[in-house]
Amino acid sequence: MNPFQLPEEIQDRSTYDRAVSHLREAGIRLPLLSELTNAPQALNDVYEKLNQVHADAPDPRNLYRVHWFNDRARTGLTDTPEFVRLPKALTGVDAQIVVALGDRFPMIGAHKVLAAYGCLVPRLVSGAFDPGHHRAVWPSTGNYCRGGIAISRILGCHGVAVLPEGMSRERFSWLEKWVSDPQDIVRTPGTESNVKEIYDKCEQLSRDPQNIIVNQFSEFSNYLVHRLVTGNALDRIFQSVSTSLPNARLAGFIAATGSAGTLGAGDHLKSRYGTRIVAVEPVECPTLLYNGFGEHNIQGVGDKHVPLIHNVMNTDFVVGVSDYDSDGINALFNTPAGRNYLHQRKGISAEILDALTSLGFSGIANVLAAIKLAKYLSLGPEDVLITVATDGSALYQTELQKWLSLEAPEGVDETLSAELYGAHLKNVRVDHLLELTEIDRNRIFNLGYYTWVEQQGINIQDFERRRHQTFWNQLERLIPTWDAMIEAFNQETAQSGNA
Repeated sequence: MNPFQLPEEIQDRSTYDRAVSHLREAGIRLPLLSELTNAPQALNDVYEKLNQVHADAPDPRNLYRVHWFNDRARTGLTDTPEFVRLPKALTGVDAQIVVALGDRFPMIGAHKVLAAYGCLVPRLVSGAFDPGHHRAVWPSTGNYCRGGIAISRILGCHGVAVLPEGMSRERFSWLEKWVSDPQDIVRTPGTESNVKEIYDKCEQLSRDPQNIIVNQFSEFSNYLVHRLVTGNALDRIFQSVSTSLPNARLAGFIAATGSAGTLGAGDHLKSRYGTRIVAVEPVECPTLLYNGFGEHNIQGVGDKHVPLIHNVMNTDFVVGVSDYDSDGINALFNTPAGRNYLHQRKGISAEILDALTSLGFSGIANVLAAIKLAKYLSLGPEDVLITVATDGSALYQTELQKWLSLEAPEGVDETLSAELYGAHLKNVRVDHLLELTEIDRNRIFNLGYYTWVEQQGINIQDFERRRHQTFWNQLERLIPTWDAMIEAFNQETAQSGNA
């Protein structure tokens, strides 16, 4: 599917009818995007029926948990998405750094399952995907393909994960339990930085007409679902924080580049509050900052290219973070001595310490970028910086063990904990930070040409349309269109109003 030809009506009636039949037999109702956006109001009755459904089970009813409003146990709803407000004793800055916790999402413990649903459902309800015939191919550096496999399985579809062979062991362990065939896990060369190798494999797989490539890096539905669902969730968090800060200002939204889907939430916040949008990338592979390249271990960030769905011309800052820092902080947050140091020496509460385990590598990187931004802008106590933790530390236990074996073979003690705190938190420097001018934005935008026009065959006129904010804003009209199509589909499956 041409990424610019987003469905607004049924494209193939016979495929559509087969999809309807497939979900009717399975008794599956698809949640509306508006229901995921307004879950506490829209899904309260549904949650009464979910008590017996485990949040990590391959159960279609878990589609109703694919939103930001799950409680910590992931069995109930919260009025405000779960978040942690980091204290100055940890960040060293007066600004309020607030982190939305993505490990509350079902099945994969990461918010990328939302993107996977948002990317597949428009195809499903427009007759562009036959769940009984097509294979959904999910290219990713880990969490998105896990989300895609989860969505595929609970819908009774054939899903294929494509990811670099060097990603965390936990990612592969999860995939091995969820795929029906080990061959549905396709390992490509390299690690986080090797996105081109993923594209090459997808190009090969696309030669089989049964394979439908659901490419998060070029799926505008990924951008849209985050602009709507994630954007409104973060808006709700800011409103909650504002109750104790009457003069609060939403000074910045910070997110790792990745597929650039999550960055779409920034467009919502910017339109509402004038919030500055900050893209985060590893300094070991500084694509946006320096047109650079390299390798790193901040898994879930993505690099060496500019995603098609990155609204570059609306981005205000790029901040580079080192995996040297994210690795060190991960050890500080997730070892007994490190946590004891933070509690006893820095006065970090048990509640905050508990929440810190919900920050994976990219979440830690986002926090570090927020600290840099706060220092650069000299932000005060009424300035709020909001970011997300895509996943939690549970996905990086083997990476922690690797770090310990190399950097602390004798284990982490109080002295090393103090060193980690001083090196990676207390003394965060304002470096590798670029406040984007129009020249910078155009430079970064133009970098995408080599991936999308030269390599992936995107029409140059389509590519250029993305330079203007009218293109991105007009995409929002698709949300009510897709919701109407989902509702019509549910009526066809006789599942309207039934979870």
